[in-house]
Amino acid sequence: MEQEIFVLNAELEARLGRINALRAIDLAITSSLDLPLTLGIVVDQVLSQLEVDAAGILLCSPQMPALEYVVRKGYRDVGAPGYLQRLDEGPAGRAVLVRRTQYVFKPRVVSTAPEESPLPEGFVTYWAVPLTAKGGVKGVLEVGHRSPLTPEPDWLEFLEALARQAAIAIDNAELFGDLHRSTLELSLAYDATIEGWSRAVDLRDHETEGHSRRVTEMTLRLARAMNVAEAEMVHLRRGALLHDIGKIGIPDRILLKPGPLTDDESALMRRHPQYALEMLTPIAFLRPALDIPYGHHEKWDGSGYPRGLRGEQIPLAARMFAAVDIWDALRSDRPYRPAWPMERVLEHLRSLAGTHLDPCVVEAFLAILSSEQPGPR
Repeated sequence: MEQEIFVLNAELEARLGRINALRAIDLAITSSLDLPLTLGIVVDQVLSQLEVDAAGILLCSPQMPALEYVVRKGYRDVGAPGYLQRLDEGPAGRAVLVRRTQYVFKPRVVSTAPEESPLPEGFVTYWAVPLTAKGGVKGVLEVGHRSPLTPEPDWLEFLEALARQAAIAIDNAELFGDLHRSTLELSLAYDATIEGWSRAVDLRDHETEGHSRRVTEMTLRLARAMNVAEAEMVHLRRGALLHDIGKIGIPDRILLKPGPLTDDESALMRRHPQYALEMLTPIAFLRPALDIPYGHHEKWDGSGYPRGLRGEQIPLAARMFAAVDIWDALRSDRPYRPAWPMERVLEHLRSLAGTHLDPCVVEAFLAILSSEQPGPR
């Protein structure tokens, strides 16, 4: 009876260890996107729970019909991960091709050569379990032992359970990678479209070459100098590129008029921030970028438009952009005047602090511009 109790306790302890091993792998899968780390945990559990000499995981190579080691532990030949094994060489490749576990108990295995080749690493007992998920083979879980081993059925069941966990981890990593690539491609497409809109507005408004690009780059520099969170930069960039998108709604007879505008024409021109709001609000990913297109004509003293906001009621993005927009306009040649020298631009920006512009923004912007001025010789 004591002997039976001892055996039952040992079996219970082994089952509990295997349950904990599966739980540890589950936690790794759900809490980490680091595939080599997760697969390393799988291999560690294979070695500790199944008490074998060596284990490794190979993934199917997308470039060629081969398997590539990602994790390998317990091998005499340390060999760095990345070593390739052809699918037509050995039981690991056969496990992929036939989609079934390959078991070798003898120290020799049939290969593509006329004569038999011994198992690597001096293994006498060897398993190669295909890692299958959603109908596709992702790789192989390889287990080797250097002495004869006749496992119980539950040993084999646990080996296959570990292989399923590894396959899930690989599939999750692939899904996340595909999602990340799709998101990046979509974001790049969005930004390319925005830049196209920006160039179209510049061309229609006869802005100087590169105006939108220059004010965007400088606004981002100013924002970093004012410790704006990096997460906000993408919205700042989009807003700066689209600062005058509302001018699409202004008739050419007003937008391109060479002389002064009448009161009615000025009133219509001042509607372009409202047009920007109406154009961009329906586009969900551009709503966080609206502060600049809608607010960059507001003034610190409340005399701006379209809402007559005052002081810090004006979004910081719009306050920064307003200063940068003035700088670029004055530093560019126009049909009616040449570009101002930098010293005159700096002085003009100082004069606008507290009326047109936020004094803190002006101070930070002048520090950037002054640092680019050549010092005395």
